[in-house]
Amino acid sequence: MAESGRSDPPLIKLRDITRVYGHGEATVRALDGINLTIEAGEFIAIMGPSGSGKSTAMNVIGCLDSPTSGTYRFRGVEVADLDRDQRALLRRHYLGFVFQGYNLLPRTSALHNVELPLIYKGLGRAERRAAAVQALEKVGLTHRAHHDPSELSGGQQQRVAIARALAGNPEVVLADEPTGNLDTRRSVEIMEVLQALNREDGLTIVMVTHEEDMAQFADRLIWMVDGRIERDGPTRPEREVARDAV
Repeated sequence: MAESGRSDPPLIKLRDITRVYGHGEATVRALDGINLTIEAGEFIAIMGPSGSGKSTAMNVIGCLDSPTSGTYRFRGVEVADLDRDQRALLRRHYLGFVFQGYNLLPRTSALHNVELPLIYKGLGRAERRAAAVQALEKVGLTHRAHHDPSELSGGQQQRVAIARALAGNPEVVLADEPTGNLDTRRSVEIMEVLQALNREDGLTIVMVTHEEDMAQFADRLIWMVDGRIERDGPTRPEREVARDAV
């Protein structure tokens, strides 16, 4: 708990982050000194052309990759100071992941797919089941809980994947091209689910996308070019936000 008169640290704070691959003439600076602060409860879209560094930034935030230099603090804790097991615990207990591919086990029901990561958190069977049912309810899919992925549409499979990310009660959901495999109608359905989770439950969401219309569901847009943040601001002009609030 923060001391009286002192505010809590940002949820995520990146300072002068670089990520360099290769050596000599083959050197690639995937991230070139980015600075980014994300507060709890934000919904952020990260965009940019191919090779801009947006997925690398996502991997660093998700502790799936380590920066070459710079500092990454999660709730004020320097991630570089954590050992491998501690970083795994951070991912397991604080972060949820949604990918373009749904990554569901094919011959396992939606309910069991959502339950699976909770085994690694050490939850008992009854507790796992209750958490999985609640997560499926949040994405409007309890009526399909006992169906295998082959019996679900692409949009329904992605909602199962979102439920799986939610079941562990994360502080942040990292979504990498979550609508990349879906048609427009189902893409909008997925974005409405994510938007509701952000606005109604206060869930922090960081999403990489190449689709500008999907980015409009977020409140803040990060535009990256050549490993640097070129633009950081609201997805819509303030006058539009004010008009919608009326």
